[in-house]
Amino acid sequence: MATSPVPSAPARTNVIGLEILDYRGGKSTLCAGCGHNAISERLTEAFFEMGVPPEQLMKISGIGCSSKTPAYFMSRSFSFNSVHGRMPSVATGALLANKTMRAVGISGDGDTASIGLGQFMHLLHRNLPIIYIVEDNGVYGLTKGQFSATADLGSKLKTGVVNEMQPLDICALAIQVGATFVGRSFSGDKKQLATMLKAAIAHKGTVLLDIISPCVTFNDHEGSTKSYKYIKEHDEAVNEAGFIAPFEEINVDYDPNTTVDVQLHDGSHLRLRKLHEEYAPTSKTGAVSMLIDAHDRGEVLTGIFYVKTDEMDFVTHLNTVDEPLALLSESRVRPGPEVLAGLMQELA
Repeated sequence: MATSPVPSAPARTNVIGLEILDYRGGKSTLCAGCGHNAISERLTEAFFEMGVPPEQLMKISGIGCSSKTPAYFMSRSFSFNSVHGRMPSVATGALLANKTMRAVGISGDGDTASIGLGQFMHLLHRNLPIIYIVEDNGVYGLTKGQFSATADLGSKLKTGVVNEMQPLDICALAIQVGATFVGRSFSGDKKQLATMLKAAIAHKGTVLLDIISPCVTFNDHEGSTKSYKYIKEHDEAVNEAGFIAPFEEINVDYDPNTTVDVQLHDGSHLRLRKLHEEYAPTSKTGAVSMLIDAHDRGEVLTGIFYVKTDEMDFVTHLNTVDEPLALLSESRVRPGPEVLAGLMQELA
């Protein structure tokens, strides 16, 4: 006797009616087990759960293993793979051309902290509204695993070479230079990373997330300070983050006396429960000192270190017209000679 097929359950949709498949990307070509793939998965989930239309997002990257990852999430979004270390200037131009778009920049520790350091500093200084993700593995994974500028002093390569240079702390630099949302996570910490990414989407200004993402081919061995084993043994969280989107009911799930509540630009709430007594997410000095002290103790701090929500972002500061500059007619962006004559008359 024939039986009727069991109807499948309807696919889950988000607040704008899209399915998770609408946020997927292409098949990864990175090494199996690479931390970058886990970051791509968390980005896919975060944008889905926050209800960001894929077509409203631009994904911009430089050069390196990390810079390949925009192909692996949100295929319906716009994407541009730029020159090594030059992603910040491309992102700045794109956002000025169309300020109605959202932007996520994907970079690596080499792309950001070495060849791209100058451009990175100016992006932070301007408070460009972008989520800037550094997929940090401490090596140049695309060129056989040499040390990058974020490699810790004393860290050892698979070949036995020991790093003799002090590392650049990307988070400490970002806090000092001008980013308004700074944190560090670990690609293997699904819960923490997912929460931080959703909060980053809700923030307007420069978000810098330094995500430790072990290179399974060149930097996941004994002696590496950016291996899965080392990070799991030395990870010290400064806070426990909870996130409530504007379309969700606000619930407090831990002691409010030890909780910092930050309302983000879209009405979302970021709730940070202190795990370090000295932690203050609004103090630049406190956050930088905490990072330096942890480094001296050999700890890898994770969590949200600094948040500032009342700083004007770069695009707003320029006070441009409401329409995207890229769509303005020539008559509006290239005034005639009479306009120049009028300006010269005013200056006479």
